[in-house]
Amino acid sequence: MNTSRQAARQRRQRRRLMLAGTSALIAAGVVAYLVMALLPDRNVDAGPAAATPLASTQVKATAAGGERATPAATASPTGSPSPTGASTTKSARPSPTHTPEPKQKPATTTAQAGRIQPHTSYRGVATAYEAADGNGACLFGPSPDLMIAAMNTTDYETSRACGAYVLVHAANGKSITVRITNECPLPCAPGQLDLSQQAFAKLADLKVGRIPITWSLVSPSISNMISIRYKTGSSRYWCGIQAIGHRNPVARLEVRTAGGWRRLPRTSYNYFISADGSGCGSAIRLTDIYGERLTINGIAVRPNVAQPTQVQFARH
Repeated sequence: MNTSRQAARQRRQRRRLMLAGTSALIAAGVVAYLVMALLPDRNVDAGPAAATPLASTQVKATAAGGERATPAATASPTGSPSPTGASTTKSARPSPTHTPEPKQKPATTTAQAGRIQPHTSYRGVATAYEAADGNGACLFGPSPDLMIAAMNTTDYETSRACGAYVLVHAANGKSITVRITNECPLPCAPGQLDLSQQAFAKLADLKVGRIPITWSLVSPSISNMISIRYKTGSSRYWCGIQAIGHRNPVARLEVRTAGGWRRLPRTSYNYFISADGSGCGSAIRLTDIYGERLTINGIAVRPNVAQPTQVQFARH
């Protein structure tokens, strides 16, 4: 009997141990499951957290891309009427519409001068070209004499040099005065003058082809008066105006309108244009590079006719 009871007791203990072991295994499995279940959740949370700097970097990259367009945006104000740009523009080339009238006496001011300044010597080379009748980019028409020259594009400066008288000195001591009637395009360099063959021959043999020179602006003694010519096609609704025979280079041309004097923009072919016809046929005011102003009345809109006046710039 005792043996049967002991055997039954041992079986009950083994069952309890087995149940305890199973419970422990189940508990361990539950714990392991919970641990494994929790780990993916932390990874999901870490994903967006790790992506945040990337998103921030992408935003910065977009901003940087926008900044690469900034030079184009900042380059635009160069031509806009900002105070700095306007100041720079006036020092290099007076604005067609906002340059103030000179306040100094005409004999002393050079406020209207462009690249070619009075009382200044320039160095370059002289070459020669076949000038034919002397007409050129300035559209003055045939020249009464062929002591003329074409100015390099840089110093031609959108026809500002047209009509200028220039004293040219060669290294051999010879000199000659020529009038600018034409433009010498590239490869003519700054400082270069392309003289008519007749003018070049006064300084050196044409066979030389190219000689070093210095030159400067002069205000010569001349007997003729200034003439005004309206361009072909001009009318009360559109006109181009040109001054001819002036002693000193013309810095600007204005026309009288109902609102006062209006400065006209200049073309590379040496005409001042009123695109809407304002001032066409009214009084004209010329200003030379020394600041002297001449007012001319009674010039009718007669296309392609040189109409003489009774005025001329003073000699300097």
